[in-house]
Amino acid sequence: MSITPLQIDFWRSVVSEHQQLEFKEAKIQYDNQKLYRYCVALANEGGGHLLLGIQDKPPRKVVGTQAFNNIIEMAEKIFQKLGFRVDIEEVQHPDGRVLVFQIPSRPRGTAYHFDGAYLMRSGQDLVPMSEDQLRKIFAEGEPDWLEESSRTDLDPQQVIELLDTQTYFELIKLPYPSEQRGVLDCLVQERLIDTSNGKFAIRRLCAILLAKRLDSFPDVSRKAPRVVVYVGTSKIKTKLDQLEAKGYAVGFQGLVQFVMSQLPQNEVVEDALRKEIKLVPEIVIRELVANALVHQDLRIGGTSIMIEIYDDRVEISSPGEPIVPTERFIDGYQSRNERLADLMRRMFICEEKSSGIDKVVRAAELYQLPAPDFRTTHQRTVAVIFGHKELEKMDRNDRVRACYQHSALKWVMGERMTNQSLRERFHLAEHKSAIASQIITNTMEAKMIKLDDDAGSSRKFARYLPFWA
Repeated sequence: MSITPLQIDFWRSVVSEHQQLEFKEAKIQYDNQKLYRYCVALANEGGGHLLLGIQDKPPRKVVGTQAFNNIIEMAEKIFQKLGFRVDIEEVQHPDGRVLVFQIPSRPRGTAYHFDGAYLMRSGQDLVPMSEDQLRKIFAEGEPDWLEESSRTDLDPQQVIELLDTQTYFELIKLPYPSEQRGVLDCLVQERLIDTSNGKFAIRRLCAILLAKRLDSFPDVSRKAPRVVVYVGTSKIKTKLDQLEAKGYAVGFQGLVQFVMSQLPQNEVVEDALRKEIKLVPEIVIRELVANALVHQDLRIGGTSIMIEIYDDRVEISSPGEPIVPTERFIDGYQSRNERLADLMRRMFICEEKSSGIDKVVRAAELYQLPAPDFRTTHQRTVAVIFGHKELEKMDRNDRVRACYQHSALKWVMGERMTNQSLRERFHLAEHKSAIASQIITNTMEAKMIKLDDDAGSSRKFARYLPFWA
């Protein structure tokens, strides 16, 4: 079907360029190499349209293009260079000639590359895809790692001996069956174990959740969470290094309690009285550990969940780079392991509704902790939660991060950040509003927040939004 000028105008009206659309002015010409690269990037992102002859900034005025006068020849060049077909259509818009490149999606389980570079878009730039993203693409079509069998050829008694079925039924709040057959039938119906000719196989998903001992399952034993306690604030001296023996679900409460028992005490002043409290509150440990367990990339071998405890902070990291950008953890949610997340939600370990990080940020504000720091390192996602620190001791990055997270938290709560709300977050008196204003200014300069235009032009009653709102 031919593309009409009306369709061009509809695409121009889209609020922002997204995965399916890319606009380029290209009044006179457009570089072939750049065209090939964009075709590869768009194909890797599911396909879409590249439009030449349109400004890439709103209002996206049609300026017309003289590039590629022979579109049949250009389509043939693209095919010879990239190995996949891109249809090109010439549209005579009232404001000028527009070329539309219709780019197909990559095949399932395949990523396209140009001169060895697997490309994707990032803002206005083209960048190489991360190892984590490529691994996920290449794994498409392969069997789900969690759904494959870990132990096979088992009799009923061996299944019961390997799994903590009693705790499983307690967690899902069902009465424990009076007969062994009822226990096994329930696990079969839940697709946690499989049966054939009187023998049973335990899936990895079942082992990783319900194992009495993870080391009884060699292919999942390396997925056991590891707790490391250091002396001081560096890795130089280790006080304790311990693996969690049980499956994630049956051992979760014990793991959280163990971590809490290893946290140092922190001295704070409240109502003019000094008191000793744990470095960070339990809800923070609970939510971040659950989040790490659910969202880890289980296909990465030789690594596990790490809970590292220092005198001044706790670092919780998991294998794999995040699906959702770290700055969108508060408002975004996408589960890497859907069945694992669903079962842990039903066992009341996680909520699977994007509220866990909200609770962590809210707790940091309530307990007057520095804002948590979410980081992406090589093949790992790291969450750092710090012990209590007075505002005067926080550096610029600490303050900007806290301000941004406060604005995002307000947004998801249906509210808006103000100077007053930020002062309340830092426990600043009203006469210290200038300090809050400076933090807001620094955060705006960092392009992490913006003014809420709906609040009017008065600085006194200004409201602020996260940059993506």
